[in-house]
Amino acid sequence: MVLNWIWIAFFIVAFVIALVKLIFWGDFEVFPEMMNSTFSSSKTAFEISLGLTGVLSLWLGIMKIGEKGGIVNILARILSPVFTKLFPDIPKGHPVTGSIFMNIAANMLGLDNAATPLGLKAMEQLQELNPKKDTATNPMIMFLVLNTSGLTLIPISIMVYRAQLGAAQPTDIFIPILLATFFSTLAGIIITSLYQRINLLNRTMLLTLGGVCAVVAAIIWGFGQMDSILMNKVSTSSANIMLMLIIIAFILAGIRKKVNVYEAFIEGAKQGFETAVRIIPYLVAILVAIGVFRASGAMDMLIDGIKYGVEACGGNSDFVGALPTALMKPLGARGMMVDAMTTYGADSFIGRLSCIFQGSTDTTFYILAVYFGSVGIRNTRHAVACGLLADLAGIIAAIAIAYLFFG
Repeated sequence: MVLNWIWIAFFIVAFVIALVKLIFWGDFEVFPEMMNSTFSSSKTAFEISLGLTGVLSLWLGIMKIGEKGGIVNILARILSPVFTKLFPDIPKGHPVTGSIFMNIAANMLGLDNAATPLGLKAMEQLQELNPKKDTATNPMIMFLVLNTSGLTLIPISIMVYRAQLGAAQPTDIFIPILLATFFSTLAGIIITSLYQRINLLNRTMLLTLGGVCAVVAAIIWGFGQMDSILMNKVSTSSANIMLMLIIIAFILAGIRKKVNVYEAFIEGAKQGFETAVRIIPYLVAILVAIGVFRASGAMDMLIDGIKYGVEACGGNSDFVGALPTALMKPLGARGMMVDAMTTYGADSFIGRLSCIFQGSTDTTFYILAVYFGSVGIRNTRHAVACGLLADLAGIIAAIAIAYLFFG
């Protein structure tokens, strides 16, 4: 229901603003631009789905081998003590635990192409446990928030873009992104736990969160000892080596269990194609709504309003130029990040902040469309509120950390 009203609001606000621009400013281009955006956004939605088809087929095929080879069940048993606290409604040792871990691990390594299909597989397994097939369960919402908060330890692609655009130190945003995404994820877990009345103040969760903090601190220290060239090489190599090790481990586990790995792969790959087709309507719906909102000029008015409000309160509004990257991730925030670096400079405050925005969080509406759309969820319950609050926490953390490091 919440998503329904938000979707309607995008169109109504866009229409009203466009009408005002036409009547009072004589802007005869605004309505043609809005209509053009509907076609281009629809095309973008299809291209995203089409681009996901091959990757989904690959990784769902690999996951099917892992399931039949027993790897996913092993991961589920290992992670059960922690996940039973964070996802109390998931039966202990259920295979979805392993799938959730694989998705989170891929996100942490910055492997977007692998993370999405692994996440869709996890969502499909969560749907099997769902008694009301059109309504999001508590574990689904917690899982979605973990994705929208986007915990990333190695932002490979962002550092590559910075290097291509002439940044003096392409890796100078590494630690700021790590800190911002950590705060975003932590806020998302706490907010969702409050909604779902999950007690995080227990020995298992405190030790887990403390361990994660220690790992983050160790990574910050370790990469801080490297120069930019070595950091790029180590981060890129380690992520890709781990990815290949996962594939090899799954295949070897299948061989050990005497699984026909080729047939298992084909079985899983077929599901990838079906999933890619299922998410097209949901992607079209959300991307067209946001595209119309943007083409009407509503986004520019929102940004200008934020800038005016910050300056009226005596604050520094330097960060406002990077906000489109944070607010428009469903329609190509990576392109906006590149545009910000091209316009203001890769080493400018806005250029760096746009990179931190890109790496610190994902966007709730896009994740909702892809993940919930893949399993036909219509009643999202508190998913939108929790996801947006996690996004907001990530944006605030990114701004504060950018001023701390580069202000």
